[in-house]
Amino acid sequence: TFLEHIEDLRVSIIRVLAVFTVGMVAALINYEQIPQLLSLPLHWAKNPESSPLHFIMGHADESLKSLGDLKEFTFMGVWSVLMYAAFTAGVAIASPVFLYETARFVGPALTQKEKKALIPFCVAAFFLFLAGAALAFFWLTPISIQVWHHFATGMGMEVIWKASDYFGLVTMMSLITGITFQFPLALIILMWTEIIRPQTLLKHWRGMLFGIVLVVGLLTPIGDIISLAILTSILFGFYLIAIGIGSMLVRRKRVARGDTPYPEEDSP
Repeated sequence: TFLEHIEDLRVSIIRVLAVFTVGMVAALINYEQIPQLLSLPLHWAKNPESSPLHFIMGHADESLKSLGDLKEFTFMGVWSVLMYAAFTAGVAIASPVFLYETARFVGPALTQKEKKALIPFCVAAFFLFLAGAALAFFWLTPISIQVWHHFATGMGMEVIWKASDYFGLVTMMSLITGITFQFPLALIILMWTEIIRPQTLLKHWRGMLFGIVLVVGLLTPIGDIISLAILTSILFGFYLIAIGIGSMLVRRKRVARGDTPYPEEDSP
């Protein structure tokens, strides 16, 4: 009934918020390590040779190498640094739970066995989030700092990094890229629950490629064609792999219940 769905939604929201809160609290407890950790991309931008990905890092301008320490001028700026980090930790931990609860809620016709089968997808979503966040942390953010600082120097501007602005950049880049990397799992779940057909996704690959380029264009610094091309290739590859895996799962599911292997063959 409608009231049962509302109650189910309330329980799902409480579960997601509870896990999100645990992640935030864990980050706040370890607040002393946050600045040291989040300062690493700036250090790698200044000293590319010290980066784990030094072989694909750009060259740092002399003005960037001599850039002073991060500064903060307001108390609220310090508080925002902690909130940025805590929010990112909460999202990272809660994202697989959110994906599971969403799929479970929008797929009420799923059997108990099918709902249990969602768990591996959600675990994979967590590791995909970590992979995307790591890519942003180790590569995209340092590259972005180098490019933006180069433009600022060329325009005759003296760059003074506020700690809150810098930490906001690092956390949001990691957060957005991590979430973006989860989209193939979302597609697979949508296909597996038969909310969308694999053939429909494959048919509209051009539109998806255009959308990926737009999203990647927002994540990568302007003028960095290499980062744009690499990240676009990774995400579009994820898209094609997701369609392949989703098609296989849908065929197995439909054959097991006695339907035709392909949804397109269903009678109108």
